[in-house]
Amino acid sequence: MTRIKSSPKPGTPPSAHTGIGDQNQLNPLFARAGEATDFPLNQIPPGESLPETAYQVVHDEAMLDGNSRLNLATFVGTWMDPHASRLYAESADKNMVDKDEYPQTAAIEARCWNMLARLWNVPDPGNTIGTSTIGSSEACMLGGLALKRRWQQARRAAGTSTERPNLILSSAVQVCWEKFCNYWDVEARYVPISDEHKVLDGFELEKYVDENTIGVVAIMGVTYTGMYEPVEKIAQALDRIQADTGLNVPIHVDGASGGMIAPFLQPDLRWDFRVERVASISTSAHKYGLVYPGLGWVIWRTIDDLPKDLVFDVTYLGGHMPSFALNFSRPGAQVLLQYYLFLRLGWDGYYKVQKASQDVAVYLSGEIAKMPAFELWTEGTDIPVFAWQLKKGHTDKWNLYHLSERLRLKGWLIPAYPMPDNLTDMVVQRIVVRNGLSRNLAESLVLDIAEATAYLDDLESPMPTEGLVSTFTH
Repeated sequence: MTRIKSSPKPGTPPSAHTGIGDQNQLNPLFARAGEATDFPLNQIPPGESLPETAYQVVHDEAMLDGNSRLNLATFVGTWMDPHASRLYAESADKNMVDKDEYPQTAAIEARCWNMLARLWNVPDPGNTIGTSTIGSSEACMLGGLALKRRWQQARRAAGTSTERPNLILSSAVQVCWEKFCNYWDVEARYVPISDEHKVLDGFELEKYVDENTIGVVAIMGVTYTGMYEPVEKIAQALDRIQADTGLNVPIHVDGASGGMIAPFLQPDLRWDFRVERVASISTSAHKYGLVYPGLGWVIWRTIDDLPKDLVFDVTYLGGHMPSFALNFSRPGAQVLLQYYLFLRLGWDGYYKVQKASQDVAVYLSGEIAKMPAFELWTEGTDIPVFAWQLKKGHTDKWNLYHLSERLRLKGWLIPAYPMPDNLTDMVVQRIVVRNGLSRNLAESLVLDIAEATAYLDDLESPMPTEGLVSTFTH
């Protein structure tokens, strides 16, 4: 005989139990324990909760973040197609370092960096080496470490001191290079930018190079402005220095953004391995490589450009594997996403995506240039990034920080920040155009900028400046 469980009488209070009980399962979602009451913020809760409840709590908190599509501060990709998202979910459990367990993912990683080596015109595809990384910062660290180790080996072979290595950088360099110099005891020699020399271009480079210089970093897309540094011109300056002093100084190209723009939009520009002094190139796949974060790549011109003593043969997880990364366990999913995009887009597809972003950047910079309040610093014709400043004498009632705050009210995140050393009195605003910022959205942004500017111009008294901070995002 089957027993029928009686229902509680109306008005009976629910159980105080906060676990996964019948009452919790029956309650409407937002009336469940955990949704109806607060979880502790800084300690693990004492009991369990339904997966739907835990999901909803996290989902609701994440809603408080900004709309990533309207975040024009970051270079990091914020959109991939549904097939990529599906592939991402299917491969989230893959550990890139476990090449014995996931040999096909390891093979795909090798295919990807070989594709990039050819894209960057490596002279001998059979004598090159590369690797994936967590992002371009790790890729830069590995490139810098290789420069330092090669310099140390050459100095030891010559019987000279290996103390006080230095690296030459633009003052507008990305912060990861400051970290590299700090973490690995390398003196950072910053070449200041100026109105006459807006990027590191080889001017007076001889003042910075000496026998302790491990290399020069050239940036393909300066974080502050989006401008390319002229790699070939820098190499020519180093050629002259070598002719005068005998010092042979290599170049690492930080192609965080431009490494995936220049091959498609400026294919005749000589910035890559066509320039003989370029020993290594890094890029950020989660920027204009169009992959979700985080993934980077670094490739060396020849196998010998990566010192062998930086490569570890690791016997772990069932097999031998070479490892030359700062991180050990790391996700393999993004590597598969990069391969998916290489197959999905091909050269023509990457060209179309990057050209569409550049067209939007040039449109936006052109419209902002027409506004009487602003003066362009760059136009977005290198990478799809541009910056502008407030025209001198336009107003003393507001500045670009105030404009940034006004635009945030409409959901746009557009940073305002001071330029680096020698130009710190100058504040600029910057827009990064990524895949997903359509021409239609860009037209809405132009209207919002014009409306915010008109509002600020019509103020009767100056805006307060206390508490204003930079919203600069790398």
